[in-house]
Amino acid sequence: MSPVQKYAIGAGAAVLLSLIIFGTGWITLLVVLGVVAAPVVGYFMLDPSQRERLKRVRKRGIGR
Repeated sequence: MSPVQKYAIGAGAAVLLSLIIFGTGWITLLVVLGVVAAPVVGYFMLDPSQRERLKRVRKRGIGR
């Protein structure tokens, strides 16, 4: 299973769990946006050299 598929499954589970817990409405939307936005904000907080290193590690694969 690719890392992208793992992220998609995790995001789907988070959305489903938030819908079960909070129901529909603005709180659910905020939770979903938080789940999606946290990794994106973390990525953009990296220095350009750290982003390049992360790209190399993703391309090469961890543990290969």
